[in-house]
Amino acid sequence: MRVTVRLFARLRDIAGAPELTRELAAGSTVAGVWRQLAAEFPELAQYERSISSAVNTDYARMDSVVREGDEVAFLPPVSGG
Repeated sequence: MRVTVRLFARLRDIAGAPELTRELAAGSTVAGVWRQLAAEFPELAQYERSISSAVNTDYARMDSVVREGDEVAFLPPVSGG
């Protein structure tokens, strides 16, 4: 199945693009999407414990199953004031 992955802030910088398309096996989870990206872009791995994720604009847990055509977004922690 095909999903769109959106990356924000530092994650986007590491991957070199704000949006990627990935092919996944049926039954894949948000965590599976993240692991695939971290394997491709090893510098992303350092953010695994602090990122937020969303599926189709709704915050989602890492164990959420993704479906064909979903948009999966990863957001790093926000700082500032």
